[in-house]
Parts: sequence; structure tokens; C-alpha cells
Amino acid sequence: MTHGRAGFHYNYSMKDSQPPDLAPAISARYQQLAKRIQQLPPGGSRPLTVAGKVAGWITAKATAHLEGLPGICIEPEAVHITAAARQRMSLNSVLAQLAISLKDTGCLRGWRDELLDVIGEGQRLAVIERAAVRPLGLLTKAVHLNAWSPDGQLWIARRALNKSTDPGMWDTLVGGLAGAGENLDASLLRESNEEAGLLPDDLEYRSPLRIILRMHRRLPEGYQVEDVLVSDCVLAQSVKPQNLDGEVSEIKLVNISELWAMVEASEFTREAELVILEGLQKRMREGLLL
Repeated sequence: MTHGRAGFHYNYSMKDSQPPDLAPAISARYQQLAKRIQQLPPGGSRPLTVAGKVAGWITAKATAHLEGLPGICIEPEAVHITAAARQRMSLNSVLAQLAISLKDTGCLRGWRDELLDVIGEGQRLAVIERAAVRPLGLLTKAVHLNAWSPDGQLWIARRALNKSTDPGMWDTLVGGLAGAGENLDASLLRESNEEAGLLPDDLEYRSPLRIILRMHRRLPEGYQVEDVLVSDCVLAQSVKPQNLDGEVSEIKLVNISELWAMVEASEFTREAELVILEGLQKRMREGLLL
């Protein structure tokens, strides 16, 4: 028995709901999935530098539509983006015009009106429209929350059918990208409120964010290079997650048997499955899932 918020107790034991021999199956599936999401860049992609720093992998389609734009230098071995001094355009302005050009030529999947950091060699270099990140193969940082109930069930969320990526699939209760200039912990708290109606007090005893891995995955619109981070918490019995931003169609609790059946049926997004499997392994190491 472990103590949480004042006067609140929860029991971590899940022996009664755990299918037999689950630990080896979790480990094997996690290893298989981790290998499947480490892929080479799409054919024809070139390394991309921003302000002289290696920052991504630009697709051949995107490269073809950037010829002649200010601040863009296309070479056989790489594409380079810098501020355009002659046009008196800052690096952010160059990237904003680049994103609009990609939108106008059909290279983007929608338009988010959200800015993300452009990171190169560990440094924040500029900001860019979120929809332009994948065609350029830029690094993003995704924060997730594995939210458990006191009796050892997991809260999960179903993505809305109007989502541009993985519509209708199941996801972690909370998952989203860190915005431009946003602290990762602040990003998790924001996403937790938008996607599940959670308040900071609900997450007071959550674990620190940890990086699972850096994912490299080919997508129809480009290349996903993403640090996947996760935090774990046990929500009080009185807390009932409720979506606020319209991006989730359903939230529910599942026990371990139900969760594993959904994993085997590939009902989760790849990122969510990765996070959930890693979380299950962590609980096994801590003796919470035996």
C-alpha cells in the first residue's frame, strides 16, 4: 500500500488482473516495436542544415518546391537554410515563407497555426509552423502521460476521427508535442489539461519525464524524428479525465488483460504502444507488475 495525496491510498498490486507469462511477451513486443520505428530517411532525402547546424532530412518533394526562395541554398549533397541578408529577412522569416510555399504546393498535411522549435546540434535555432516539420525531417519532442488508477488500471484515450494522423486509434491519456520555447514539464501540464482536463495538483506526484528513445520513422509527408518522453502517475479515485480540446472521442479505463489484448490487436498508435509497453516494463522492474 502506497500513500499519494493527503488522505489518499492506492494499491499497486495487479496480480489478479495480469495474464500469465506477460513479462516476456511485453519485453519481446517492445524490442520488436523499437526496431520497427528506427528507419532510414525517405529515398531522395538530403541532409538539412539551419544556420549552419545539422537539423534534419528534407524530402525530395519539399526540396523541389524551395528552389529560388530567399535564404535557401540547394546543393547536391545537402540543403542549407540561413537568414537572407539581402532581403533583410531573419531566419524565422525565411522559415515562415518556406512553410507557406510548402503549403501552397501541397507538401503539407493541413496547417496548424502552431510554432515548434527548430533544433540543430542540440541548440534552439528558430521556430517554424508545425505542419512543415515532417517534410523537413526536423526534431520534435513529444511528451506522454501514463495515468494509472489506484487499482492498477490504465487510462487511455481514443483519437478523434478528424485527426490528420492515426484517426480513431487509441492513445495514451495524454500525448503531444512541446511548443516553441516551451519547457517540457510545462508542455506536459498544458497537454494534460487540454486533453484530459487534469490540473497540476492531480499530477503532483508524477514521475519526472524520461526519454524512452529517439524515433526515426518514414511518413507519407516526410520523416518523423522525435524524442519520446513519458511521465507516470496514479490519479486519485475522484479524478475523472475529460477531454477539453475536441481531439479525443473517448476516454476509458482498461485492466491489464484488456490493455494487452488491445496491444496485440494493434489498436494503439505506434508511439502510444511504445510508451505503454515501456511503462509496463518499468512497473515490472519496480515490482508493481509481477
